[in-house]
Amino acid sequence: MDAREALNRLADAAGIEARYWDIHGQLHETTLETTRTLLRAMGIAADSEEDVFASLAKVEDEPWQTPLPPVVVARENAEIDIAIRLPGGTKTLCWSVHLELGGLRTGQCDLDTLPVEETRQFGESQILLRRLKLPPLPLGYHDLRLATANDASCRLIVAPERCYLPAIFSGRRCWGVAAQLYALRSPDDWGIGDFGDLQVLIDQAAARDADAIGLNPLHALFLDTPDYASPYSPCSRLFRNPLYLDVTAVPDFAECDEARALVASPEIAPLLRAAREAAYVGYNSVAHIKLAALEHLKRSFDANHGTDARGAAFRNFESRSGGDLQRFATFQMLSEHFQTHDWTRWPAACRDPESALVAELCDRHADRLSFYKYLQWLCDEQIGATAEVAQQRGMAIGLYNDLAISVESASADHWAHQDLFAGGARIGAPPDPFNETGQEWGVVPLNPFRLRATGYAHFIALLQANMRHSGALRIDHVMGWQRLFLIPAGEKPASGAYVRYPVDDLLAIAALESRRNRCMLIGEDLGTVPAGFRERMAAANVLSCRILAFERDHDRYRRPDEYPRLASVSAATHDLATLRGFWTGDDIAAKARLGLFKSADDEGRAWSDRANDKRQLLQALADEDLFPRTDTDNVDWTPELAKAAHVYLARTKSLLFMVQLDDLAGETSQANLPGSTSEHPNWRRRHARSVTDLLSDTAMRGELTAIAVTRAK
Repeated sequence: MDAREALNRLADAAGIEARYWDIHGQLHETTLETTRTLLRAMGIAADSEEDVFASLAKVEDEPWQTPLPPVVVARENAEIDIAIRLPGGTKTLCWSVHLELGGLRTGQCDLDTLPVEETRQFGESQILLRRLKLPPLPLGYHDLRLATANDASCRLIVAPERCYLPAIFSGRRCWGVAAQLYALRSPDDWGIGDFGDLQVLIDQAAARDADAIGLNPLHALFLDTPDYASPYSPCSRLFRNPLYLDVTAVPDFAECDEARALVASPEIAPLLRAAREAAYVGYNSVAHIKLAALEHLKRSFDANHGTDARGAAFRNFESRSGGDLQRFATFQMLSEHFQTHDWTRWPAACRDPESALVAELCDRHADRLSFYKYLQWLCDEQIGATAEVAQQRGMAIGLYNDLAISVESASADHWAHQDLFAGGARIGAPPDPFNETGQEWGVVPLNPFRLRATGYAHFIALLQANMRHSGALRIDHVMGWQRLFLIPAGEKPASGAYVRYPVDDLLAIAALESRRNRCMLIGEDLGTVPAGFRERMAAANVLSCRILAFERDHDRYRRPDEYPRLASVSAATHDLATLRGFWTGDDIAAKARLGLFKSADDEGRAWSDRANDKRQLLQALADEDLFPRTDTDNVDWTPELAKAAHVYLARTKSLLFMVQLDDLAGETSQANLPGSTSEHPNWRRRHARSVTDLLSDTAMRGELTAIAVTRAK
């Protein structure tokens, strides 16, 4: 075997695909440099021929070094197949399974009765691969142990075949309102939509028979740079953004004279008033005001609730959240201490979460750690309260949350779990209709090798954290469970390659957590979708995302009866033009203004294509008798046109229809304009009217009633 063949085998073992086809049918071969760089990002040395041969030997020999794999994922009501590797000469094998919820299953077998599938020689020892068959086990996370010389063990996960779906789907189709939480407005807000405003939205939408409230990711962002506000580039996916706290609703606010005085002070009151009246969220100002008030609340809490039930509830939250909360709070404290969240710029010792210096700083700044834990406790309390409101108001689904694809490289999650991430790579996308040169999203991927080696503990924790208080969870770029397009850090997307992930295991675990948390899953499957992927997701009850703009069949929009049942449909997404913006071409004008078109001809084609898209949409609405048939291109935007488009989608047989609050409000500008950063007010625009005013508007009430009636048919 020559060095090139060894490198190819090593890359294949690591899941790096040798080639891919782009949207234009062009074949892209993965270069040697990309292969070596991605291997290095996964912790696999491949810089020299000697490295390649040594790494290949290690990768191929490693499964033979222990009797059991690190984890086995099995299915409910099925015999469980376990690969075991034991030295020749072993005759009898005793096994035990310690069940997650208590109980013990034991057994033994004569190894001579199990066929040998493969052998491997290590010095004087010959290791034999056999397969142990265990009887079906209950759903859950169990511990399998073998009575061998080293008492081998592994995590045994038993999962259902399908994810949870609410029983209501057997009788009718559901619908909900999707909103950007920061954009909500109320008379007494603090310059940003908060969990209190969310409760108002739930109450108003439930009164109009909505089943769900969809939200942007609520992940923790960076408090030292609050203006860096993309919810899809988070600091942590395990914890929440405290800027969404309704400070006045915190019980400690009523007890804290200092916090109330601060809000009314000559310094803060004008800032608060200006933030409340602004058209865009001023994240720096919001963070300054809220965090100052919350610091007062924490001191009041410590003074008044050290030994009572409220204090016990906080300590229970700390205990339940365990090491993840400790590490996250430590990251927040260190970011403050070193005046940057970019942990690669911290002293070398502090880049290691387990270092003695980090422990010393934690002891020295224990109050700050407690403060950051307190913020997360308040977030959990307030999100839980909103979920209770949804349940009390009869919503069939309730909160529909969103899990981002990953985190920033300079994030708390990456710092705390460096061995779990391929830190030298970034996630992106190959060329597609949105970006002819491909995309690099700036977030760091999980290392598929380490995911499995650690029994998928971090993936499980992510699902549990984001399903908590949720009736539905959207998985951003769900294709990443099967493969991700990874780009060497600092390189352009053209240097990227696809890397395989253990989709069967990840999907099984998702089904288990979905069932346990009674939380349905929606997979965002837009863009380059592998063949057969949507069918695989549908078989597991993961709903597909279907967007009006993309549901086309050559020169026409698909009819409502052509949409799949297992889908969540909507007119657009946060990255696409609103209905009104689509009709007026606001997105095209914004791209032209920011120089995002390569040429004037490209811009001209965009306007021409949009005119054709509008004609086709008018035809589709007319075919459903939802809008007057017209032969003219000069149809102005009207609320009636939006209503027709929404009823069109409400007629689909898909289980869930989500209407964007932006579309109900007639907003023109989209939440996020891909390709732009500071040039466009991404993730900042607020609604002009309060939540109550919006949903009490006569025209909007009529539109919501039409949607509800259509979905109930």
